[in-house]
Amino acid sequence: MSAQAHTSGEYIKHHLQNLTYGRHADGTWGFAHGADEAKEMGFWAINVDSMAIAVGLGLVFMLLFRLAAKRASAGVPSALQNFVEWVVEFVDSSVRGSFSHQNPLVAPLALTVFMWVFLMNFMDLLPIDWLPFVASSAGLPHLKVVPSTDPNVTFGLSLTVFALVLYYSVKMKGPGGFFAELAFQPFPKFLFPVNLLLEGVGLIAKPISLALRLFGNMYAGEMIFILIALMFGGNLLLAAFGGVLQWAWAVFHILIITLQAFIFMTLTIVYLDMAHAEHH
Repeated sequence: MSAQAHTSGEYIKHHLQNLTYGRHADGTWGFAHGADEAKEMGFWAINVDSMAIAVGLGLVFMLLFRLAAKRASAGVPSALQNFVEWVVEFVDSSVRGSFSHQNPLVAPLALTVFMWVFLMNFMDLLPIDWLPFVASSAGLPHLKVVPSTDPNVTFGLSLTVFALVLYYSVKMKGPGGFFAELAFQPFPKFLFPVNLLLEGVGLIAKPISLALRLFGNMYAGEMIFILIALMFGGNLLLAAFGGVLQWAWAVFHILIITLQAFIFMTLTIVYLDMAHAEHH
Protein backbone atom coordinates (compact mmCIF):
# COMPACT_ATOMS: atom_id res chain seq x y z
CA MET A 1 0.00 0.00 0.00
CA SER A 2 1.66 3.23 -1.11
CA ALA A 3 1.02 6.81 -0.09
CA GLN A 4 0.34 7.73 -3.73
CA ALA A 5 -2.48 5.21 -4.18
CA HIS A 6 -4.43 6.25 -1.08
CA THR A 7 -5.24 9.38 0.87
CA SER A 8 -3.03 10.33 3.81
CA GLY A 9 -5.72 9.31 6.29
CA GLU A 10 -6.20 5.89 4.72
CA TYR A 11 -2.44 5.34 4.58
CA ILE A 12 -2.02 6.17 8.27
CA LYS A 13 -5.00 4.03 9.34
CA HIS A 14 -3.72 1.11 7.28
CA HIS A 15 -0.30 1.17 8.94
CA LEU A 16 -1.75 1.52 12.44
CA GLN A 17 -4.12 -1.44 12.06
CA ASN A 18 -3.04 -4.85 13.33
CA LEU A 19 -3.67 -8.10 11.48
CA THR A 20 -6.52 -9.17 13.76
CA TYR A 21 -8.12 -12.59 13.67
CA GLY A 22 -11.40 -13.38 15.37
CA ARG A 23 -15.10 -13.99 15.04
CA HIS A 24 -17.07 -11.62 12.83
CA ALA A 25 -20.52 -10.31 13.71
CA ASP A 26 -22.13 -12.85 11.35
CA GLY A 27 -20.51 -15.75 13.23
CA THR A 28 -17.75 -16.53 10.74
CA TRP A 29 -14.06 -16.50 11.64
CA GLY A 30 -11.40 -14.58 9.74
CA PHE A 31 -9.21 -11.50 9.58
CA ALA A 32 -10.57 -8.03 10.25
CA HIS A 33 -10.37 -5.61 7.33
CA GLY A 34 -10.54 -2.48 9.46
CA ALA A 35 -10.60 -1.09 12.97
CA ASP A 36 -14.38 -1.35 13.23
CA GLU A 37 -14.36 -5.07 12.37
CA ALA A 38 -11.52 -5.67 14.83
CA LYS A 39 -13.50 -3.91 17.57
CA GLU A 40 -16.59 -6.02 16.84
CA MET A 41 -14.56 -9.21 17.33
CA GLY A 42 -14.29 -8.45 21.03
CA PHE A 43 -11.84 -9.50 23.71
CA TRP A 44 -10.87 -12.89 22.29
CA ALA A 45 -9.66 -11.52 18.96
CA ILE A 46 -5.91 -11.94 18.51
CA ASN A 47 -3.42 -9.64 16.83
CA VAL A 48 -1.70 -12.31 14.79
CA ASP A 49 1.10 -10.06 13.54
CA SER A 50 2.12 -8.92 17.03
CA MET A 51 2.09 -12.48 18.37
CA ALA A 52 3.92 -14.04 15.42
CA ILE A 53 6.63 -11.40 15.19
CA ALA A 54 7.16 -11.24 18.96
CA VAL A 55 7.48 -15.03 19.26
CA GLY A 56 9.71 -15.13 16.17
CA LEU A 57 12.03 -12.49 17.60
CA GLY A 58 12.16 -14.38 20.89
CA LEU A 59 13.30 -17.47 18.99
CA VAL A 60 15.89 -15.41 17.10
CA PHE A 61 17.28 -14.17 20.42
CA MET A 62 17.53 -17.67 21.88
CA LEU A 63 19.04 -19.22 18.77
CA LEU A 64 21.67 -16.48 18.35
CA PHE A 65 22.77 -16.65 21.97
CA ARG A 66 22.79 -20.45 21.91
CA LEU A 67 24.88 -20.40 18.75
CA ALA A 68 27.33 -17.97 20.34
CA ALA A 69 27.58 -20.17 23.44
CA LYS A 70 28.24 -23.31 21.39
CA ARG A 71 30.89 -21.58 19.28
CA ALA A 72 32.54 -19.71 22.14
CA SER A 73 36.31 -19.89 21.98
CA ALA A 74 39.13 -18.88 24.28
CA GLY A 75 41.03 -17.66 21.25
CA VAL A 76 40.12 -14.77 18.99
CA PRO A 77 36.36 -14.33 19.47
CA SER A 78 33.99 -13.92 16.56
CA ALA A 79 31.88 -10.80 16.08
CA LEU A 80 28.82 -12.66 17.41
CA GLN A 81 30.69 -13.84 20.50
CA ASN A 82 31.96 -10.31 21.14
CA PHE A 83 28.43 -8.93 20.89
CA VAL A 84 26.90 -11.59 23.14
CA GLU A 85 29.65 -11.22 25.75
CA TRP A 86 29.19 -7.43 25.73
CA VAL A 87 25.42 -7.74 26.22
CA VAL A 88 25.79 -10.30 29.02
CA GLU A 89 28.39 -8.16 30.83
CA PHE A 90 26.22 -5.07 30.41
CA VAL A 91 23.14 -6.80 31.85
CA ASP A 92 25.19 -8.41 34.62
CA SER A 93 26.58 -5.04 35.72
CA SER A 94 23.06 -3.59 35.68
CA VAL A 95 21.77 -6.41 37.89
CA ARG A 96 24.69 -6.04 40.30
CA GLY A 97 24.05 -2.32 40.56
CA SER A 98 20.28 -2.51 41.10
CA PHE A 99 19.59 -5.87 42.76
CA SER A 100 20.96 -6.30 46.27
CA HIS A 101 19.69 -9.82 47.00
CA GLN A 102 20.36 -13.37 45.84
CA ASN A 103 18.09 -14.80 43.16
CA PRO A 104 19.38 -16.81 40.18
CA LEU A 105 16.31 -15.90 38.13
CA VAL A 106 16.87 -12.15 37.99
CA ALA A 107 19.92 -11.96 35.69
CA PRO A 108 18.53 -14.34 33.01
CA LEU A 109 15.18 -12.55 33.23
CA ALA A 110 16.85 -9.16 32.80
CA LEU A 111 18.82 -10.43 29.80
CA THR A 112 15.66 -11.83 28.20
CA VAL A 113 13.67 -8.66 28.82
CA PHE A 114 16.40 -6.40 27.45
CA MET A 115 17.09 -8.36 24.28
CA TRP A 116 13.46 -9.21 23.53
CA VAL A 117 12.24 -5.63 23.95
CA PHE A 118 15.22 -4.33 21.97
CA LEU A 119 14.54 -6.70 19.06
CA MET A 120 10.85 -5.81 19.02
CA ASN A 121 11.72 -2.12 19.04
CA PHE A 122 14.35 -2.64 16.35
CA MET A 123 11.66 -3.66 13.87
CA ASP A 124 10.70 0.03 13.75
CA LEU A 125 13.91 0.71 11.81
CA LEU A 126 12.81 -1.42 8.84
CA PRO A 127 11.39 0.57 5.89
CA ILE A 128 7.78 1.03 6.85
CA ASP A 129 6.22 -0.28 3.59
CA TRP A 130 8.38 -3.33 2.91
CA LEU A 131 6.80 -6.03 5.06
CA PRO A 132 3.21 -4.67 4.76
CA PHE A 133 3.66 -4.77 0.96
CA VAL A 134 4.78 -8.41 1.15
CA ALA A 135 1.79 -9.17 3.40
CA SER A 136 -0.68 -7.48 1.03
CA SER A 137 0.83 -9.41 -1.89
CA ALA A 138 0.10 -12.60 0.07
CA GLY A 139 -3.52 -11.55 0.54
CA LEU A 140 -3.29 -10.29 4.14
CA PRO A 141 -5.22 -7.05 4.74
CA HIS A 142 -2.88 -5.55 7.37
CA LEU A 143 0.50 -6.05 9.02
CA LYS A 144 2.09 -4.12 11.90
CA VAL A 145 5.70 -5.16 12.25
CA VAL A 146 6.58 -3.51 15.61
CA PRO A 147 5.12 -5.63 18.43
CA SER A 148 5.97 -3.03 21.09
CA THR A 149 3.53 -0.58 19.46
CA ASP A 150 0.74 -2.99 20.42
CA PRO A 151 -0.45 -2.38 24.01
CA ASN A 152 -1.46 -6.04 24.25
CA VAL A 153 2.21 -7.00 23.96
CA THR A 154 3.55 -4.36 26.34
CA PHE A 155 0.88 -5.17 28.93
CA GLY A 156 1.63 -8.87 28.52
CA LEU A 157 5.26 -8.18 29.40
CA SER A 158 4.50 -5.83 32.28
CA LEU A 159 1.85 -8.10 33.83
CA THR A 160 4.29 -11.01 33.75
CA VAL A 161 6.82 -8.88 35.63
CA PHE A 162 4.05 -7.81 38.02
CA ALA A 163 3.13 -11.45 38.69
CA LEU A 164 6.77 -12.17 39.60
CA VAL A 165 6.82 -9.12 41.88
CA LEU A 166 3.73 -10.36 43.73
CA TYR A 167 5.10 -13.90 43.92
CA TYR A 168 8.42 -12.88 45.44
CA SER A 169 6.79 -10.31 47.73
CA VAL A 170 4.67 -13.06 49.28
CA LYS A 171 7.44 -15.67 49.17
CA MET A 172 10.08 -13.50 50.85
CA LYS A 173 7.84 -11.73 53.40
CA GLY A 174 4.94 -14.11 53.81
CA PRO A 175 1.29 -13.14 53.23
CA GLY A 176 1.15 -11.30 56.55
CA GLY A 177 4.36 -9.40 55.96
CA PHE A 178 3.29 -8.39 52.48
CA PHE A 179 -0.09 -7.17 53.76
CA ALA A 180 1.60 -5.29 56.59
CA GLU A 181 3.88 -3.59 54.09
CA LEU A 182 0.84 -2.34 52.20
CA ALA A 183 -1.36 -1.50 55.21
CA PHE A 184 1.02 -0.05 57.82
CA GLN A 185 3.20 2.31 55.76
CA PRO A 186 3.88 5.22 55.51
CA PHE A 187 1.36 6.51 58.09
CA PRO A 188 0.64 5.08 61.59
CA LYS A 189 -1.19 1.77 61.80
CA PHE A 190 -4.56 3.29 62.74
CA LEU A 191 -4.58 4.91 59.28
CA PHE A 192 -4.24 1.54 57.56
CA PRO A 193 -7.17 2.19 55.15
CA VAL A 194 -5.34 5.24 53.82
CA ASN A 195 -2.07 3.31 53.67
CA LEU A 196 -3.74 0.41 51.88
CA LEU A 197 -5.27 2.75 49.33
CA LEU A 198 -2.04 4.63 48.64
CA GLU A 199 0.19 1.56 48.54
CA GLY A 200 -2.37 -0.38 46.51
CA VAL A 201 -2.57 2.35 43.90
CA GLY A 202 1.23 2.54 43.79
CA LEU A 203 1.48 -1.21 43.36
CA ILE A 204 -1.06 -1.35 40.54
CA ALA A 205 0.56 1.65 38.86
CA LYS A 206 3.79 -0.29 38.35
CA PRO A 207 2.67 -2.60 35.51
CA ILE A 208 0.48 0.12 33.98
CA SER A 209 3.31 2.66 33.80
CA LEU A 210 5.77 -0.01 32.64
CA ALA A 211 3.51 -1.01 29.74
CA LEU A 212 2.35 2.46 28.73
CA ARG A 213 5.84 3.96 28.77
CA LEU A 214 7.13 1.42 26.25
CA PHE A 215 3.97 1.52 24.15
CA GLY A 216 3.74 5.32 24.09
CA ASN A 217 7.33 5.93 23.07
CA MET A 218 7.36 3.29 20.36
CA TYR A 219 3.94 4.26 19.02
CA ALA A 220 5.05 7.87 18.73
CA GLY A 221 8.22 6.82 16.90
CA GLU A 222 6.24 4.67 14.48
CA MET A 223 3.84 7.54 13.81
CA ILE A 224 6.73 9.83 12.90
CA PHE A 225 8.04 7.25 10.41
CA ILE A 226 4.54 7.02 8.88
CA LEU A 227 4.26 10.80 8.55
CA ILE A 228 7.70 10.99 6.94
CA ALA A 229 6.71 8.22 4.51
CA LEU A 230 3.81 10.39 3.32
CA MET A 231 6.35 12.86 1.96
CA PHE A 232 7.44 10.32 -0.65
CA GLY A 233 4.04 10.69 -2.26
CA GLY A 234 4.75 14.32 -3.18
CA ASN A 235 7.13 15.91 -5.66
CA LEU A 236 10.79 15.01 -6.04
CA LEU A 237 12.03 17.78 -3.75
CA LEU A 238 9.63 16.77 -0.99
CA ALA A 239 10.61 13.12 -1.41
CA ALA A 240 14.30 14.01 -1.15
CA PHE A 241 13.65 16.00 2.01
CA GLY A 242 11.66 13.06 3.36
CA GLY A 243 14.62 10.77 2.73
CA VAL A 244 16.89 13.04 4.76
CA LEU A 245 14.35 13.22 7.59
CA GLN A 246 13.88 9.46 7.53
CA TRP A 247 17.62 8.86 7.83
CA ALA A 248 18.01 11.42 10.62
CA TRP A 249 15.06 10.07 12.60
CA ALA A 250 16.27 6.48 12.16
CA VAL A 251 19.69 7.40 13.60
CA PHE A 252 18.07 9.15 16.56
CA HIS A 253 15.56 6.33 16.95
CA ILE A 254 18.38 3.84 17.54
CA LEU A 255 18.95 5.61 20.85
CA ILE A 256 15.24 5.52 21.68
CA ILE A 257 14.76 1.80 21.04
CA THR A 258 17.86 0.97 23.10
CA LEU A 259 16.89 3.33 25.91
CA GLN A 260 13.36 1.91 26.13
CA ALA A 261 14.71 -1.63 26.36
CA PHE A 262 17.15 -0.52 29.06
CA ILE A 263 14.44 1.28 31.05
CA PHE A 264 12.11 -1.73 30.91
CA MET A 265 14.94 -4.01 32.08
CA THR A 266 16.08 -1.65 34.84
CA LEU A 267 12.57 -1.17 36.23
CA THR A 268 12.06 -4.93 36.18
CA ILE A 269 15.22 -5.37 38.28
CA VAL A 270 14.27 -2.55 40.65
CA TYR A 271 10.73 -3.85 41.17
CA LEU A 272 12.06 -7.33 41.94
CA ASP A 273 14.62 -5.85 44.35
CA MET A 274 11.78 -4.03 46.13
CA ALA A 275 9.83 -7.28 46.28
CA HIS A 276 12.77 -8.97 48.04
CA ALA A 277 13.38 -6.08 50.46
CA GLU A 278 11.80 -5.93 53.91
CA HIS A 279 10.70 -2.33 53.42
CA HIS A 280 10.48 0.07 50.43
